[in-house]
Amino acid sequence: MDFERIKEKLAILADAAKYDVSCSSSGSSRKAVKGELGNAANFGICHSFTEDGRCISLLKILLTNHCIYDCVYCVSRRSNDIQRAAFSVQEVVDLTINFYRRNYIEGLFLSSGVFKDPDTTMERLVRVAKKLRLEERFNGYIHLKTIPGASEALVHEAGLYADRLSINLEIPTKEGLKLLAPEKDHQQMITPMQQLKNELAIHSIEKKKFKHTPKFAPAGQTTQMIIGATNETDQKIIKVASYMYDKLEMKRVYYSGYVPVLQDSRLPSIHSQVPVVRENRLYQADWLMRYYGFAPDEILDTRQPFLDLEIDPKLAWALRHPHLFPVDVNTAPREMLLRIPGVGVRSVQKILTARTFQKLTYYSLKQIGVTLSRAKYFITCSGATPLAGTMEPTKLRHLLIANSHNKHKELFTGQLSLF
Repeated sequence: MDFERIKEKLAILADAAKYDVSCSSSGSSRKAVKGELGNAANFGICHSFTEDGRCISLLKILLTNHCIYDCVYCVSRRSNDIQRAAFSVQEVVDLTINFYRRNYIEGLFLSSGVFKDPDTTMERLVRVAKKLRLEERFNGYIHLKTIPGASEALVHEAGLYADRLSINLEIPTKEGLKLLAPEKDHQQMITPMQQLKNELAIHSIEKKKFKHTPKFAPAGQTTQMIIGATNETDQKIIKVASYMYDKLEMKRVYYSGYVPVLQDSRLPSIHSQVPVVRENRLYQADWLMRYYGFAPDEILDTRQPFLDLEIDPKLAWALRHPHLFPVDVNTAPREMLLRIPGVGVRSVQKILTARTFQKLTYYSLKQIGVTLSRAKYFITCSGATPLAGTMEPTKLRHLLIANSHNKHKELFTGQLSLF
């Protein structure tokens, strides 16, 4: 093996993979087995933490950065003058095993540019996972990217060997994709998502009937959208995300702020900032839909199609609905407790448990973990003078912003100029 050449390839293809943020994965049920290698059970991968606090990672690379497509937002596009490289199937297998044995990684995230055609690319990705599972007896975490346009048979086979599959939607709308990647078809991305949803549902039924049903993508499927490359509103983006969760049963939708890589009239200026604050607000809106019971139309509407970059979406919603506050934490239902700014899902559960034994005060809420500096303007509790309604929403917004400590504050001016 030419170690210098492998090292060079690794530098190129690991760098090319950094633009895909959808590698933070969890939910696999593969456990350590005597005579096999690795354990992917009960922990997340890449920028995640285990239940005992350990931070773990994976080998994140492309199989190749050669690509037949010329998507203007992609650094690996066909027309881009960059250094190209490609791993063989065996090289990826050897790298994964050797890195694992040295305790550098606990799994593999493998994507690829599309070379020759989607089926050829997908077949090689599947071969990597198959070799790791069957020949190397590797029981660690494997996340494979599904190539849009690949056959159903290959997508099915990928699910038998990978813990998680993901298909990047890339641009949120058909119109945006047609503008920036005219060679790609939006439906080619949706079709395999629907296939995976159906196969996961069938597997769930078979698993209840047959004890030894083979695993099929136990950590489900994810997708990613590029934010800021086209002119979609935040309202449109979160509606697309909501569709992904409700209709395609995605485990996670990732949002990736567009990184300027090319001067093109269809793209933002090459000197534009990466919209990191907007990306962060979209993740917060995403959590409101997934865990707090918010509908997309509650977060944004046609009158306000973009998220407020200075305050989080839950606080923005509360300020728009002052008539719903104050909320009595000792009597309010769970659904309303979840809508109080400064109160998280775990805190709500603790409040529901604690109030069966005692009347809650500011002190007890602080002990529970409620962020009182924000919540006190929206609640009432035992022995406290209500602050809700004592200040106009606009003044309260300015007060909360002034008292907040936001690491992105220095970016607000630049961010606001982009949208």
